[in-house]
Amino acid sequence: MRRHLPSTQALACFEAAARHESYTRAAQELALTQSAVSRQILALEDQLGVQLFRRTRHGVVLTPAGRHYGRQVARWLQGLEQDTLDVMAHQGHGGALSLAAVATFATRWLIPRLPLLAERHPEIVVHIETQTRPFLFTDTGFDAALYAGTPEQVANWPGVQAQLLMQEDVVPVCSPRLLEVAAQQSGMPRGTGRAHQGVPPQVLARLPLIQQSTRPHGWRQWFDAMGVQDAPRALDGPRYELFSMTAVAAAHGLGVALMPPMLIEAEMARGELVVACPQPLRGERGYYLVSPAQHQPPVLAAFAQWLGEMAAAGASS
Repeated sequence: MRRHLPSTQALACFEAAARHESYTRAAQELALTQSAVSRQILALEDQLGVQLFRRTRHGVVLTPAGRHYGRQVARWLQGLEQDTLDVMAHQGHGGALSLAAVATFATRWLIPRLPLLAERHPEIVVHIETQTRPFLFTDTGFDAALYAGTPEQVANWPGVQAQLLMQEDVVPVCSPRLLEVAAQQSGMPRGTGRAHQGVPPQVLARLPLIQQSTRPHGWRQWFDAMGVQDAPRALDGPRYELFSMTAVAAAHGLGVALMPPMLIEAEMARGELVVACPQPLRGERGYYLVSPAQHQPPVLAAFAQWLGEMAAAGASS
C-alpha cells in the first residue's frame, strides 16, 4: 500500500523554516541553499494540497494550517530523533520508555528508585517529562503516564488501561522543633513530641497549618475524620500548589502539613520532618500507571511489573 508520507528532507526543511519563519535561516541551519529549501517546501505544499506559507515582500509567514502542521511535524521529528538515538545506544537490545509524570511524584518517589530498575533491567532507559492532565497518546510520543487522580478521572480517560499503584494517604507532619514546642505549651508529659511521638488531633487544631491549594478542604476533612469540631485554623494558613513546596515549608517550621509519607521519605530519614499525629486520612486520589489500551510492548510490560512491585513494597513497609 502506497503511503502518503512526505520525504524526511521536505519535513526537515519545513520544520526549520516554520520555526524561524525564514527560508534563509532554515537554509543556514540545514547547510542547504535557500533555493533548495524553497523547492522542498513547494513540493510539500503540492503534495498536501495546502498552502503552508504566505509569501510577502519581506519574506514568508506561516498560514494557520502551516502553524498547526509545523507543531505536529516538530513533535514527530523530535520523537524520530530520540528513537534513533535510543536504537543506536542500545544496539537493538532493550529500549527506552517515554514517560509523562506528575513532577513531585517523579522527583520524590520514582527517580530515587530508578537505580533498582537499572539493576534488574539495565537495558531499559526511562525518559520523563512533566504532564499532569489526561491526554491522547496518539497525539504525543509518550509510552505511558504516571497519573495522580480519582478513579472517576481515570475511568473517563479514553483509550487507556490503568494500573493502580497506591492510594494517596496523607498524615500530619511538621518540624521536630514545632512538635516539641506544641507539646510543651499544651502541658503534655515531658518527652511528648520527641522521637516521633505524636500529639492528639486537638493539639494540632491550635497550631499554624499549611494548606494545599489544590486541596483547600484537606485539613477540614482530616479534623472531621478525627472528630475534632473546634478547629479554628482548618481553612487558614499559607497555601502552596506543590507537595514539594509544602514539604520545604513544613521542614522550616512554618506549620503542620498534610503530606503523603511516600513523598517525604528523604526529609523524614534526615529528621527534618516528623509525624505530628499518626492518624492518616485516605485521600480521594490514587497514583496510576496509564498506558494505551492495547497489548503492552515487552519494555513497558517489564517496567509496569517492576513499578507494581516497588509500590507494593512501599505499602507493606
